[in-house]
Amino acid sequence: MDYTQLFIKFALGVLTLIFQINIFGKSNLAPSTALDQLQNYVLGGIIGGLIYNSSITILQFLLVLVVWTLVVFILKFARDHNNWIRGLIDGKPVQVIKNGRVLVANCMKAGISANELMFKLRSQGIYSVEKIKNCIFEQNGQLTVIENDEANIRFPLISDGQINQDVLELIHKDKSWIEEEVKKAGFNSVNDVFLGELNNGKISFTSYQQ
Repeated sequence: MDYTQLFIKFALGVLTLIFQINIFGKSNLAPSTALDQLQNYVLGGIIGGLIYNSSITILQFLLVLVVWTLVVFILKFARDHNNWIRGLIDGKPVQVIKNGRVLVANCMKAGISANELMFKLRSQGIYSVEKIKNCIFEQNGQLTVIENDEANIRFPLISDGQINQDVLELIHKDKSWIEEEVKKAGFNSVNDVFLGELNNGKISFTSYQQ
């Protein structure tokens, strides 16, 4: 075995991994989407599968790494700029509890059992579905829970330019109210708001442009 070639391939693989982490963000260190998982699996397969194959030259190995990096870049760019592609790649969150009632059909669709649902709720300190206003089964397998308690608002009014309707209902406000507040803060529309939070009755907005 040519250990020099093996070392060079290994070094190229590590450098590619570092490059992808720095360029595309560190989400693949703690994968939360299908694309993050796929990025790790494929890159690991490329490095682990081709590095010991002496018939694969260093140039060919480098070319494969470059192609995969370009594929990841295109997919991430498309996902971040197109909601349809985002839903196709990452999937969509599924509502599993609404107004204290378990949506069994949605649970079955999402592949979450009653035992798993209750376990995830208990891990968040919730022991009864009757206390839940809304519960979303996220793409990464975690639950986002909003309880029937106005004092227990732990989620933003606006995130990534999207209004959280359930939070508005908890504070007895509607869409027109938040849109008016956004305009008062100097934004053209809700789409310009990266994050909108309600803290102690006061609203704060974070713009995409800092």
